[in-house]
Amino acid sequence: MMLQILKDSEIRKIHEVSVRILSEIGVNIPHLDMRNRFREAAAWVDEAKAIVRIPPELVERSIAQAGKTFTLYGRDRSKTAAFGQGQRNYNSSFGQACWIDDQTGQRRYARLADVAAAARLGDALPNLTIVGAMADPHELSPAFRVVEVARTLLHNTTKPIGFWFHDRVSTRYVLEILQVAAGSTEEASRYPLGFPFFEPISPLRFPYNGIDLLYETARLNLPVPIGPMAQVGMSAPGTLVGAIAQENAEILAGICITQLIRPGLPVCYGGIPHAFDMRTTQIIFCGPEQVLISIATTQMGKHYGLPVYINVGMTDSKAVDAQAGLEAGASLLAGAMTGADIFGHLGICGADQGASLDMLLMQHELIGFVERVMQGLRVEEDSFGLDLIKEVGPGGKFIDSEHTARHFRKELWFPCLLDRQFYAAWREGGAPTMAERCRKEKERLLAQHQPEPLPEDVAKELECIVNAARRELA
Repeated sequence: MMLQILKDSEIRKIHEVSVRILSEIGVNIPHLDMRNRFREAAAWVDEAKAIVRIPPELVERSIAQAGKTFTLYGRDRSKTAAFGQGQRNYNSSFGQACWIDDQTGQRRYARLADVAAAARLGDALPNLTIVGAMADPHELSPAFRVVEVARTLLHNTTKPIGFWFHDRVSTRYVLEILQVAAGSTEEASRYPLGFPFFEPISPLRFPYNGIDLLYETARLNLPVPIGPMAQVGMSAPGTLVGAIAQENAEILAGICITQLIRPGLPVCYGGIPHAFDMRTTQIIFCGPEQVLISIATTQMGKHYGLPVYINVGMTDSKAVDAQAGLEAGASLLAGAMTGADIFGHLGICGADQGASLDMLLMQHELIGFVERVMQGLRVEEDSFGLDLIKEVGPGGKFIDSEHTARHFRKELWFPCLLDRQFYAAWREGGAPTMAERCRKEKERLLAQHQPEPLPEDVAKELECIVNAARRELA
């Protein structure tokens, strides 16, 4: 079940254009030490403009050096997210500035309590592989925020965690937290709990803090997803293939950066460009273009032998409605069929308009649907039931047979939230909409699910780290 739209010759052409972008135009690197490392690696550096032109040989060498498989672990190490190993992974959003309030349905600024609720709900959802913070708490200082978010996630889920790193100083505290939670520095490196998302700024720029903090995370060999979000016609050319070639160049430059910091550092190819809506002047989170982009960027990432991150399963809708189901479902299924490794960020309501636990519930249901499709058909001798067909004969029934009882649970997917009731039963139950069913299930899970608590001594150590970070950073 592998969707492909690019021929091998077209993949090579995109790569050639990307390499020309890097060698002839270059990228903006505002980090002095990184520019020096590029210069030592035979790149051309313009110090006045902080532009680095990267030779093809360095690109090829960096691709070859980069680690191409890795696994994230929860504090329960049986809960993993494996990359480059044939596993499909799903994550909730790493953090949104706004939150869709459960009671009013209105947008407000996100709070730390929202991180706790999102983590607890994510812990309860079996199809979610990495639990993201979903909220970027407004009441906390940006310089300190990530430290408290990391601690809150670890308190509320035993799965791998996802959040936005901020800068090098706060990252040191975050790494202390990860080391304490894992048990030691060596364990934190061997069993990484999360990773820093490295996001180039299209077109062809890199953030200082994004580079700088990698010097810290590389000490633990934390994997690095590299994902610019180039926008077709806005921060990238107005053609899909032009945007893909630029995005590819930005990712390749990011790979060079990671390998100049630590050769062999594992990376993930984040093929997450989006189209730009010229009517609304808004990024498009889901449209037919997003499906095409996701298939093509998956092919590009796999061409380099890398695990791939794509943005599918998302929606431009602001509510759990027909549009959300159409966009998230169609793109998630197509994305899974490309062979990518992870799909996200789930739980976003509209194009970065806010985070919604109700939306996350709907998308979680879609994951179950998609995963059943991806299982395919079992073509085995016993699957045909030929002896049973002979026994039943024309006009008979199969529902009471042992063969049916033995097989139907393996063959059929039973939804939690999608409605399959008779009309009368649906009406008698209050005729709930999908949005209402999502809200009810969310409330049930938050009321009932309690994650395995952190050991008391670990919780106390994390509290000390957070207090120290608060004193220095906030």
